[in-house]
Amino acid sequence: MSKNIKLIHPRDQITEIISRIYKRGMTTTSGGNISIIDDKGDIWVTPSAIDKGSLRASDIVCVKKDGSIIGKHKPSSEFPFHKAIYDERPDIRSVIHAHPPALVSFSIVRQIPNTNIISQAKHICGPIGYANYELPGSEMLGEVIAEEFKKGYKAIIMENHGTVLGGSDLTDAFERFEALEFCAKTIIYGSQIGTPNYLTDAQIDAFEAQVPANIPVMEETETPSDEVEKRLEICNIVNRSCEQGLMISTYGTVSMRWKDNDFLITPTDVNRWDLDIDDIVQIKNGKREAGKTPSRSTWIHQEIYKNNPEVNSIIMTQSPYLMAFGVTGTHINVRTIPESWIFLQDIPAVKYGEHFKGEVNSNIVENCTTALIVENDSVIVTGDKLLQTFDYLEVAEFSAKSIVMGTSLGEMVPINDDQVEDLRKKFLT
Repeated sequence: MSKNIKLIHPRDQITEIISRIYKRGMTTTSGGNISIIDDKGDIWVTPSAIDKGSLRASDIVCVKKDGSIIGKHKPSSEFPFHKAIYDERPDIRSVIHAHPPALVSFSIVRQIPNTNIISQAKHICGPIGYANYELPGSEMLGEVIAEEFKKGYKAIIMENHGTVLGGSDLTDAFERFEALEFCAKTIIYGSQIGTPNYLTDAQIDAFEAQVPANIPVMEETETPSDEVEKRLEICNIVNRSCEQGLMISTYGTVSMRWKDNDFLITPTDVNRWDLDIDDIVQIKNGKREAGKTPSRSTWIHQEIYKNNPEVNSIIMTQSPYLMAFGVTGTHINVRTIPESWIFLQDIPAVKYGEHFKGEVNSNIVENCTTALIVENDSVIVTGDKLLQTFDYLEVAEFSAKSIVMGTSLGEMVPINDDQVEDLRKKFLT
C-alpha cells in the first residue's frame, strides 16, 4: 500500500488492512470491522456478515453524512460506536475493532497490557483505556467507548470483547493495533516461562532520543544493478517477515553488505509493510544517502560489518516467542532439535541500553554470534546470504515457540553433551 494513503480510495485501504489482520490470525471470518471518515464526513466501513478472508473493495459500505447508505451490503453491526468515536474525536480519522487472541485474553481477565514491555510501544500506543461490557452493536456500547475516547485515549480494551483503536489515518491505527497485540503476546508468552520485566519511562525516553540522522550525508549516490538487486532482496524479506509475524509495522531493521564495509539498510519511521526499494538507505564510507533517515541501529550494523568479515546480512527485529525470553531474562536453550543447535549453538543476551551508541556490549559487534537477544528490545540475527539469515531467524523463533509451548507439558529435556558432540563432528568440522 502506498505511503501516501490520501491517494488511495478508502475502500482499497480498508480491504488491504483487513486482509493483513485476517491473514495474521488477528480476527476471524466474521469478526472485526474497520472504518475511515473522509473529508466530507462520509464514513466508509466494512460490511456486516461478509467473509473477512475474501473482502473486496466493492463490498465496502459508505454511510453518508446524512445517514443514507451506499453499497450492496449492510454496514457493520458495530457501526454505532465507530460513529460515536468520530463525533467525539475529530482528530481520529480511522477506527479498527477486532478480536485478536492476546488482547482478548487481557479483556477476559479484565487487565490492560503494560506497553513498557518493549522499547517503542509506549509512544506508538499511548495510554490504554478500558470500556465496560455492553451489548455488541448497541447504542450503549457506542456511548461507553466514546466516553473513553473522550478522555484522550486512542487504544481501548473492551471488556469481554476485544479492542478498538483510532488513528489519524488507517496506517496509524493499524500500527497501534499491531503494536498493542504484540505487547499482549509478549507478556503472555513471557509469563509462561518466567516473570516479565518492564522498562522505565526513562529507559524508553533514552531509546527515543537516539538520533540516526547524525550520520554525514554523501554528495552523490550510485545505484548500479547489483545494488538495486540487494534493495529488492531486503524489501522482499521485510515483507515476508511482516506476513509471518516476525516483524511489525513499527520495528524491524534489515541490512546487507554491498561491498567492503558499505551496506544498505532499512529506514526509520517507514511502515515495514509498505517498504519500497526507494526507501532503502545506502551507507557508503560512513555516509548516508541524501534525503533519507536510516535506522537508529545503523551504527550497530556498521560495527558488525567492520568487525565480522564473514557477516554479509543482518536482521534486527522483534518476534513474539524470542521476545518472551528477552523480557523475562530467561536463557533460551536451543538444544531442542539438531537443526536448532547446528544453526545457533547459543543465543546470548545483553542488557537493555547496551545497544545504544557509546554503551555497546562487545558481544554485539565483536564476539558476534548468529543470534543475540537485547533485553526488552530485539533479537539480532547475522549470516552470509540474507535468505540464510532469515532462515536462522525462523529457526530461532520456532525453537523459542517450542520451548514456551512445551512448558505446559513438563520440564524440557535438551539434547545431551554426547549428542551435541556428534552433531559438531558431523556438521561443524
